[in-house]
Order: sequence, then C-alpha cells, then structure tokens
Amino acid sequence: MKPPGPEDIRQWDADHVWHPFTQMQEYLASDPLVVVGGDGHYLIDDRGRRLFDGTSALWCNLLGHRVPEIDAAVIAQLGRFAHTTLLGTTHPGVAMLARQLVEMTPRGLNHVFFSDNGATAVESALKIAFQYRLLTKGKEEADKAVYLSLENAYHGDTLGAAAVGGVELFHDVFKPILLPSLKAPSPYCYRCPVGKAPTDCSIDCADELERALARADGRVCAVILEPGVQAAAGMLVLPEGFLTRAAAACRAHGALLILDEVATGFGRTGTLFACQREGVTPDLLCVAKGLTGGYLPVAATLATDEIYDTFLGRYDEYRHFFHGHTYTGNALGCAAALATLGLLEDGAIVADVDRKARVLREALAPLAAHRHVGDIRQAGLMCGIELVADRATKQMLVPGERTGYHICLSLRDRGIFLRPLGDIIVLMPPLSSTDAELQHLAASLHTAIVERMGA
Repeated sequence: MKPPGPEDIRQWDADHVWHPFTQMQEYLASDPLVVVGGDGHYLIDDRGRRLFDGTSALWCNLLGHRVPEIDAAVIAQLGRFAHTTLLGTTHPGVAMLARQLVEMTPRGLNHVFFSDNGATAVESALKIAFQYRLLTKGKEEADKAVYLSLENAYHGDTLGAAAVGGVELFHDVFKPILLPSLKAPSPYCYRCPVGKAPTDCSIDCADELERALARADGRVCAVILEPGVQAAAGMLVLPEGFLTRAAAACRAHGALLILDEVATGFGRTGTLFACQREGVTPDLLCVAKGLTGGYLPVAATLATDEIYDTFLGRYDEYRHFFHGHTYTGNALGCAAALATLGLLEDGAIVADVDRKARVLREALAPLAAHRHVGDIRQAGLMCGIELVADRATKQMLVPGERTGYHICLSLRDRGIFLRPLGDIIVLMPPLSSTDAELQHLAASLHTAIVERMGA
C-alpha cells in the first residue's frame, strides 16, 4: 500500500471511524481537525496550523507533547519488553510505580490495583467495595447493598461506572441495563438544587447526602464522588468543607468512601490530589488520565490495608479479587508514568499551579461582565464558563443552536483548540502552560464569545 495522502485520511476517517460522544451526521458535514504532530503545548494539524491544546488531550496531558524525559523512558522500556501479564508475574516498572503512588497519595493507601483508564479504575473500586461488603458482612447484607453518588456525576462509561453517574444526557438511555444506585444533590452552586444562594449556604447539599445515607439504613456499601470538582458536569466546584462532611457521614453510616481523582489528580487543582486540600483520605482512590502525562493508558485503584487484608485467605476460600484486564500494569505505560511522576516529585510544577490559576482568573475577569456569561467557576487550572441566554434569569441557551460548539470551532482560527460541554466552555490547559499562553487563551475566548454573541 502506498502512503496515504491527507485527503485519503480524511476520507477513510469519514467512511470508517465512529467517534466518541459525537453526532456523526454533524461531524461528517464539518471540516475535521486532523492532528499529525505535537510540539510542547501545541497540536499541529495536516494544514500546518499550530493549536494551543486548552483541553490537555481530554484532560490527561500534564506537560505537553514530546517531553524528553517521558520519551526517553518509553524508548528505554521498548529496548527491554513491551508487555507482560500481571497474572502470576511482575516486573520492575509496575513494582516501582506502585511504590511511588503509595508514597505520593494520602497516607494509608498502601495497595495498588492497576487497570487501563478512569472507567476501569472506578469499575475496580465499585467491585472491590461490593466484595468487601460480602466478605465482612455476609451474603444477606451484600445482596441489599447499593452505591450512593451525586447528581451530575460522571465516573466513566462502563456499566458499573455509568450506574453511579448522574449526567442525564450520557446515562439516561442506558438506565434499563444499569445497577440501581442512590443519588444525592450535586453541589451545583450556580443552579443550587436546594434553593440556596452563596450568601446563605451552609453546605446544605452535604446535609442531603447525610440524609440519603441515613434513609438507606446501612445498605450503602460505598459513596463515590469527585473531590473538588465535578469535571464532566461542567466544572462544578464543590464548596469548601463538602468533602470533609461527606467523609464523616461515610464513617458514621459504615460506607466506604471512593474518591474519583481521574480528572482532578496530579496537580490540576493546585495540590497533587484534590482530597489533600481538606486532608481527607478515602478508603479507595481512583487515578488515571495525568498519571502517564497523557502518553499511554494506565490507571490505578488504591486501597487501605483494611480492605486489602480482607481479601487474603486460603485459595479454596475464594476470597481473592476475580477481576483484571489484559494490559494491566503495561510496562510501557508504567515507564511513562514513572517518568511523569518523577517530573512532579519535587513539587515545583504543582506548587506553581495556584499562581498560574490566578493568572488565568485575572485574564478571564473581563468576561464576567458579559451579558451571556452566567458563571465562571475555577479550581486551579480547571475552569468552566457557563454561557446563558439571560444572565438575570439564568435561562439556558437553545441546545440545537450549538453556541458553545461554534465558539470553540472559531477558536481554531486563533490557534486554540477547545471542546465544550454543551454551552459550558471548558478550560483545562497543561500544568506547564506559560503565563502568556494562559492570557492568550482567555483573550481569544473573550473575542470569540463577543463575535458569536455580541458585546
């Protein structure tokens, strides 16, 4: 076969590739962005445009493309071997990565179960929590067990992860095939589910979570939530103290606490993990995305000694965790992860996130007065700008008009790549972004909103 040209790639993509979270009829009528290279924080398309990646490759690229230390680590591992199963064997990379994660995460999470991506990390945690309930309380109690999660939650798209999700657009169609789960109100402060305003809120949403646990009368085997920010819900920033209250409620009602740090982990909010901002250690911690710097799919579910020890026993007791994936502990991914964590180890990159967050916040400040900007919410370098039809009433824009989509599309002509969540413009630039890049990102967005929606 002769090497394909750019138009061949475009045609074959249109003929054969089914893209995720994409209305293909709309996509096929558009001019696709064909990425052929990466340079630092920039994507390079097949027409030579350089686009600043304001979404960090769907939130996983921490430090840009072609990072010398990560490239070298993957190349060195290729000189040894590419992959070997973890079923009954191990290798230096996976042991070193497990040790590094234990040392970097909140104290007490001493055991690491590896998988491939955020959804599989969550799926593992949910199954561990259920089997822990079975092993500690018996079959009768396990048969009654349920999970509790937040409305607007997103934890992935496998069936278990979707069951504890709460984004109606993503999850409602699959409800007939999902496990039932309980829901507590989301801390969506701009559109408060319990009718409060920031001036009179005492974290009433945490009260609602506590009440939901109480009503369940011990049936909840685990509460799962994203600490700090509900990312896929539109960068909903949880109020200070909510996580602390949730952790206390779990202890009071005998439920495990699962924290999903797939999006928030590895410095995004200004601490290495978002749960560290309130000093909360979960029973199970899920990490992925930034773990390998955006290079390769590796995820991990960390557990406490108490949980891990419960699964120990004679072979014929069948207490072990019957779960796993072919590429669990992939050596190339472990090499990329070790190199990434090595770059974060001295703390300098993460320590600078709060300062860069201020740069971004100040650059976005002029947008706050725009008549179609309802809310700007930010935690570290995670930011959501909610566009509305009417600021006074918070009336939403008409979904079919695809306002957020068209604004992001126009930004490509200004050298910016963004992908919105409906009419919420999401910014999650790499941690290593420069001040000038953050300022250009904000200024370009402001110009694009004015051009599309007026001053």
